[in-house]
Amino acid sequence: MFGRDIGIDLGTANVLIHVKGRGIVLDEPSVVAIDKVTGKALAVGEEARRMVGRTPGNIVAIRPLRDGVIADFDVTESMLKYFIDKVNVKGFLSKPRVLICCPTNITSVEQKAIRQAAEKSGGKRVFLEEEPKVAAIGAGMDIFQPSGNMVVDIGGGTTDVAVLSMGDIVTASSIKMAGDKFDSEILNYIKKEYKLLIGERTAEEIKIQVATVFPNSRNEEIDIRGRDMVSGLPRTVTVGSKEIEQALHEPVSLIVQAAKSVLEQTPPELSADIIDKGVILTGGGALLHGIDQLLADQLKVPVFVAENPMDCVAMGTGIMLENIDKLPKKKLG
Repeated sequence: MFGRDIGIDLGTANVLIHVKGRGIVLDEPSVVAIDKVTGKALAVGEEARRMVGRTPGNIVAIRPLRDGVIADFDVTESMLKYFIDKVNVKGFLSKPRVLICCPTNITSVEQKAIRQAAEKSGGKRVFLEEEPKVAAIGAGMDIFQPSGNMVVDIGGGTTDVAVLSMGDIVTASSIKMAGDKFDSEILNYIKKEYKLLIGERTAEEIKIQVATVFPNSRNEEIDIRGRDMVSGLPRTVTVGSKEIEQALHEPVSLIVQAAKSVLEQTPPELSADIIDKGVILTGGGALLHGIDQLLADQLKVPVFVAENPMDCVAMGTGIMLENIDKLPKKKLG
């Protein structure tokens, strides 16, 4: 009868939807396949992701979010509408209230774009929350106590680092360096070293199967296929963990730097709490092999990967929806 409240983790790589009382009901890639001639969306989510790099000329697979913000408003709107319709939360008489997460440093224009997209997709009232805060709640941290909690949320488009206390962000940093950039660094490395062209999906597979960012912590190999840049013919090469560690050295050091700068700006009392509790890693990038060891080594504090890092933000929206009426009024749309 009535619309249910929903929480949306609107990610650059994936969209997760949490419905109040039902848990996480949708986890699909943020990809839309569009017919260039008619402008119509042909497929959304997983179905569209399978088309990336494999479509004829008139069909293009678009990722409407780049670096955590909306790059293509209309496509984002139709994607959100499709997902919200799919989870079937609209009531007969009412629309659902929507809580959406966004990176910490997005502009008011970008916030407005996200809010409008959600309203046009069928949300009654739209609440915006900062991603690292919601991720920390989803990872099981009690951020409402007067003590310091630090979270590093490595997503697809952005990495958000934040120190939280008393239910709000004390110091934070957001950089456009995350999962997607790791993929493109791997892609460029293969192109440069082997003169071999590979696609985004192959680069992601290398990242998952053999990549590491902590020296000598993994030693695996993978056979990859691509197109030879010299002969133009298909070719197979073998890539090992050590090479990929070199390829990812630079992007990962930027994440370490962001975490260091947040720690440097943190009040000393809260820093002491972080030494006790450690740092929690959330987001898909937390699954990158060796990232926890590298951060622990560089920051000199314990670092833990959250239980289900990819679901933390969506889980956090669920917990916040339970207390939606207690949210600060400044968050209201």
